Amino acid sequence: MTDKMPPPSFLIAEALDALDEWLVIVDEQATITFLNRPYAQFLGVNRESVYGHPIVEIIENTQMHRVVESGQPEVSRLQEVKGRHMIANRYPIRHQGKVVGAVGTVLFHDTHEWRQMNTQIKALVSELDFYRKALDKEQTGARFELRDLIGRSPRIQQVNEKVKKVAAGDASVLIRGESGTGKELYAHALHLLSDRSRAPFVKINCAAIPENLLEAELFGYEEGAFTGARKGGKQGKFQLADSGTLFLDEIGDMPLAMQVKLLRVLQDREVEAVGSNRLVKVDVRVIAATHQPLEKLVEAGEFREDLYYRINVVSLELPALRERREDIPALAEHFLKRLANRTGRRSPKLTAQALTRMLEYAWPGNVREMENALESAFYLSQGHKISLNALPATLSTGDSLPPPLFSGTLKERLAEAERDILEETLRSCEGNRKLAARMLGIGKTTLYDKLARYRSLIED
Repeated sequence: MTDKMPPPSFLIAEALDALDEWLVIVDEQATITFLNRPYAQFLGVNRESVYGHPIVEIIENTQMHRVVESGQPEVSRLQEVKGRHMIANRYPIRHQGKVVGAVGTVLFHDTHEWRQMNTQIKALVSELDFYRKALDKEQTGARFELRDLIGRSPRIQQVNEKVKKVAAGDASVLIRGESGTGKELYAHALHLLSDRSRAPFVKINCAAIPENLLEAELFGYEEGAFTGARKGGKQGKFQLADSGTLFLDEIGDMPLAMQVKLLRVLQDREVEAVGSNRLVKVDVRVIAATHQPLEKLVEAGEFREDLYYRINVVSLELPALRERREDIPALAEHFLKRLANRTGRRSPKLTAQALTRMLEYAWPGNVREMENALESAFYLSQGHKISLNALPATLSTGDSLPPPLFSGTLKERLAEAERDILEETLRSCEGNRKLAARMLGIGKTTLYDKLARYRSLIED
């Protein structure tokens, strides 16, 4: 003869007591009708003795009575009970449309437990997000996001805001700027911000490919189209970029004969491979870049005017480094940290002399020249400082610029003035920071905070 199963109500009560979560149930008068054993033990009460008592008398800072009154749930609310902060959930109980009580649970018994769980979740989400983005970039070919582009100067911020506005559309973009200003990086960022971000990003340097091969590279070729043609033919850059973005770098160097064929593809959105008589539809957004003055090339008959207007729907003008010298400290810190991460070395700092010279130098090769100069100095320098002598000799012999005229908002100009005062005071005190703080009438901690903000690259 088998034992009878316990009644369902007994099973439910035992199950609620077995939970790690704390649980309380009240009726429509907000009096306690059930309190599970773990919660009663924490509160230090005999649960049978509190049944029928108003919950506000038993649990401090409770909001269960308000949930009964309003009929609205409260989720993930902070509540302090007996000096401990908890994360509580409260839900109304309804019967035939009427609120007849409420149930409350405590999922995290203190904020430390909640923070631990939250940190673990954030870490997992961050890790998944990192691998997803890395996979997307590997698949599409684009690697640089807008946040990867260093610069807080007004000129760069204007460019970044324009990028955000035009990225989502399909309009052709012409990126203009001197060599080394980061035109390709902005092409990557435009693609990754667009609706085509998961589709291919394909690039081609129009100046690097011989004229007789450029057509095959752009439009592909059929098997046997010419001597040396690959068996089975080859897809061109337009076909590879279908549904995505094609970046035409140095478009100002494209031969006139190819300009005619490119214009036809942009107008008709279809390509014809070399050696084929079949047209293939393509859906490609074109981003072009050049360091040349296309308007002058048009006037000289070296660049087609109709193609110029086709690719120049939206124009992005990237400033030269000499036009945004306030970004030099942040750029230098970024490049040095990247080199340090790559080599496992400690990230070095620039001496005041070295940074001053970098701010004065004209940088004809722009950011690319600066990156190369710092890489050279990184490997040639000893210890954790980069002195003026470690920088390439061209910086000492090259052209200098007049001191920059700082422009910007009131906040930015005040910050610049504060930085100048700090540097002047430190020089007059010969680097004695305690004396400098006394002269400025501020505490040492305040001085150190300001130095960290304005002089993060400088070591005296």
